[in-house]
Amino acid sequence: AVRKQVGMFDMSSFGKFMVQGRDAEAVMNRICANNVAVEPGKVVYTAWLNERGGIESDLTVTRLREDAYLVVTAGTSQTRDLAWLRRQLPDEANAVVTDVTSGYVVLSVMGPNARRLLAEVTPADLSNEAFPFGTSKEIEVGYATALALRVTYVGELGWELYIPTEFAQDIYDGIVAAGSGHGLKLAGMHALNSLRLEKAFRHWGHDITDEDNPVAAGLGFAVAWDKPGGFIGREALLKIKEAGIPKKRLVQFAMLEPEPLLYHNEPIWCNQQIVGDLTSGMYGHSIGTCLGMGYVENEQGVSKEFVETSNFEIEVAGERFPARASLRAFYDPNSERSRH
Repeated sequence: AVRKQVGMFDMSSFGKFMVQGRDAEAVMNRICANNVAVEPGKVVYTAWLNERGGIESDLTVTRLREDAYLVVTAGTSQTRDLAWLRRQLPDEANAVVTDVTSGYVVLSVMGPNARRLLAEVTPADLSNEAFPFGTSKEIEVGYATALALRVTYVGELGWELYIPTEFAQDIYDGIVAAGSGHGLKLAGMHALNSLRLEKAFRHWGHDITDEDNPVAAGLGFAVAWDKPGGFIGREALLKIKEAGIPKKRLVQFAMLEPEPLLYHNEPIWCNQQIVGDLTSGMYGHSIGTCLGMGYVENEQGVSKEFVETSNFEIEVAGERFPARASLRAFYDPNSERSRH
């Protein structure tokens, strides 16, 4: 449904923090590896790093106003990330952090028909020109005003709607009613996991942790290397980057045979040697086979040529099966579908 029509996910478990105050920009830009000194309404995908360059959190930061940011992270990381954020606030900073997780329900409406469906429940202009990818707006939905973020964790056109909890039931009912004419299906976490693996989207706690860095994880695009003032972990990360092709790198795998099922922790074989293990795995319904991702190690460097010319196998229940390896997503590698 999400690939061909439209699906709705309940993502209310997201951890949600407000960072407010006249020093909010300075504080957040020091904590975030990406540049969050952006115009209000921009959504920034970023990591929080430790001094070793390890990934402490993987999240989005939305600038709401000159002095206010909304931080959205995974539900399983809520307590951990809130503690990390508060520890990084300088004592003298004019900035306050508030956990607003319980105040907002999040309905994620994703798929090619998402724009047409939502157009029936809001007067807001959802066109690509008025509401481009990576932006946010407050929009009228039903009897409430919701914060809509045009982002995706499944690789399709869509919006995350942040709705005041007391209005959630009405808006949910309105979307479901309107969705009957657009093929709307309710979707859950297993569907989400399959969809994000097709897009090679990382999952903190599995694919990236505080012991992994953005260079090895393929997330260097979300690092503002030269922004004024730098960021926590910059010096360590620069050394890793300057060392050249990493000897350990996160790689995507697609099984050549559709029968073997992957979950994670399966050994990765290359040239009769175990070179890593899967950090994630699940059936990719759009690809027609099981997909996985995991870190591959090679003393000469895990280059594009090495990945594409080597023979890889994934061990499942003691038996090895051939797999195709790639540094890019197997589905829509240029991310065109989510940006139109």
